[in-house]
Amino acid sequence: MIEALKIAHDVIKQQCLALKEFEAEVGKTVKREYIGDEQDEELEARVRAFCYDKVYAVTQLGSQNKNVRKDGFKAVWAEFTESIGEEEEVNQALAKRYFNDIVWEASRRLVLDERKRLDGRRLDEVRPIASEVDFLPNAHGSALFTRGETQSLTTVTLGTKNDEQIIDTPLKYGYSKFLLHYNFPGFSTGEVKPNRGPGRREVGHGNLALRALKKVLPAAEDNPYTIRIVSDILESNGSSSMATVCAGSLALMDSGLKIKAPVSGIAMGLISDEATGKYAVLSDILGDEDHLGDMDFKVTGTENGITACQMDMKVNGLSFEVLTEALLQAKAGRLHILGEMNKTIKESREELKPHTPRAVVIKIDREMIGAVIGPGGKVVQDIQKESGATVSIEEKDGAGFVSIFSADKTSMDKAVTRIKGIIMVPEVGEVYAGKVKSIMPFGAFVEFLPGKDGLLHISEIKWERLETMDGVLEVGEEVQVKLVEVDKKTGKYRLSRKVLLPKPENKNA
Repeated sequence: MIEALKIAHDVIKQQCLALKEFEAEVGKTVKREYIGDEQDEELEARVRAFCYDKVYAVTQLGSQNKNVRKDGFKAVWAEFTESIGEEEEVNQALAKRYFNDIVWEASRRLVLDERKRLDGRRLDEVRPIASEVDFLPNAHGSALFTRGETQSLTTVTLGTKNDEQIIDTPLKYGYSKFLLHYNFPGFSTGEVKPNRGPGRREVGHGNLALRALKKVLPAAEDNPYTIRIVSDILESNGSSSMATVCAGSLALMDSGLKIKAPVSGIAMGLISDEATGKYAVLSDILGDEDHLGDMDFKVTGTENGITACQMDMKVNGLSFEVLTEALLQAKAGRLHILGEMNKTIKESREELKPHTPRAVVIKIDREMIGAVIGPGGKVVQDIQKESGATVSIEEKDGAGFVSIFSADKTSMDKAVTRIKGIIMVPEVGEVYAGKVKSIMPFGAFVEFLPGKDGLLHISEIKWERLETMDGVLEVGEEVQVKLVEVDKKTGKYRLSRKVLLPKPENKNA
């Protein structure tokens, strides 16, 4: 993968050069001057002298509870504000900015100088993991995934083709049968705020998780369902999008959908010092480490490879050596998380949940689409009314695909039988269960397949000679018949019932 990234990097360099040339051609080479924020060197020195050692001591607590650190920093700031005399005039906003800079610096020095992290972990250590599937018994699939102080409750709903999402953009119009929604309520970070529509952050996180899981979904021809995954973040302290990937993978397997392989995800961080050349790659970063770090590199994948990745950087660049280290460390972390997930469930369930709608897709010849739909949709509407199943038909790749969805087996069997009867080509010599449609003096017309009638002549009903049809058969009666001939000129079907009955011994061969 590193070689592929190097090739892509060379191409991006060429694109950047082209942009620089265009920039020079239009005369936009002068950058705007940034004056900078207000500064007070005396106040900065005072804040640093009073707070730095105390802040550094808080960073060394090594608590896995983020509130312990938050309360510790608050206590240091409170001490500083109390030390200010009543008659002193101090710019509180500027002092607070200097204090936040000290927290940022002290936290980074802890990692670079002592190779320790805010919660006491090693640089490559992943937080404790716990997971559970079938958490919500009425969902088609569900999972609860917890990693440290980040938790995702994820559900999977399997719907019909009618539930597909319409994609209507300036460049594309079509349908999507895989949806993933990521919800990040305020209470997940201890905030009180109204639940409104998703922001750019939520949309981006959901899109990353969707790309990660989309790679392992069954092929379209093997998956008749529209899949909707909803991740509700119940608590967040770093990498909730990766928790969504892990919980989504578990929920998909819990639903019984046959995914290709389970997927896990991890968020990698970086602390670096350009002056000294020191750096530290961090596995499974906290929210604090995301804020104070130089990189947020999310990697998802299966045992065999990466399915999606995304990187945010706050530094001028990243060497291939550091990138290689981050990818290898991410792989070890992903496989560790995957191992913990496998303790809960490591492959899709054999069967769907009892309350999951059943789905069957029947591929038919293009010419048979009209027969299944019927004039004005009469046939397909009749199938849905009689069976209770939902039937949808689409044409693609020169063939027809009939998708049948039903809440129970009986309903499904009825719909499948009707459709197979319509598309079935009658074969001479086959035996069919027919129904008498009408009776004539010379025999009866029997519907042996939906929409296909054949003549059961009076001489083919019994081995004994019949003089009249009176009392022999009734309209609506079910009879077993064999297709014995198809007229080559008219295409009419000739049926026989007597060939299925025992031949009397006094009859000649």
